[in-house]
Amino acid sequence: MKDQMKKNKWGMETLKLSTLIAEDEINKRVASLGAELTKKFKDKPLVAICVLKGSVMFFADLIRHIDTDVTCEFLGVSSYNNAMKSSGEIKVTLDLSTPVEDKHVLLVEDIVDTGLTMNYLVQMLQARKPKSISTIALLHKPEAVQMPLKLDHVGFEIANEFVVGYGLDYQGYYRNLPFIAQVQNIQ
Repeated sequence: MKDQMKKNKWGMETLKLSTLIAEDEINKRVASLGAELTKKFKDKPLVAICVLKGSVMFFADLIRHIDTDVTCEFLGVSSYNNAMKSSGEIKVTLDLSTPVEDKHVLLVEDIVDTGLTMNYLVQMLQARKPKSISTIALLHKPEAVQMPLKLDHVGFEIANEFVVGYGLDYQGYYRNLPFIAQVQNIQ
């Protein structure tokens, strides 16, 4: 089916999309999650870690709704390699620039499907001896989970479908959509 997909003038495959989660739903849920995290971390300095690249929009919006002292760190990982499913092999492409020992850490992920990346990152961070680690994912696909997983906060649970938008991409594109869209024309 991939060979039959239309391409735009730049040679990029044109995806058929249907809105799964509208922009206003995302905005309301992110504000609600920020309020939950404000209560949880009230008067506790927090290191918020953005898992790049997909989490950047969620991360930016979320931390503006957390009313406590927040420092920002970035962690680059790759497990998709331009595919639609995780390869299961996790590569760290950018490490933290400051230590997290004895600090409260919030690990911010865009989407959790197999759970392999989140579990890997939590174990990696635990080895650095933070005071606490809390996890949050904008999207969770419970049907795709391959190993036991504890998520402290979840924005939305979705079916095991391929989605783009609000930071999530297909071959580097579609991250700039302000909503989450289900891709209809690729398997």
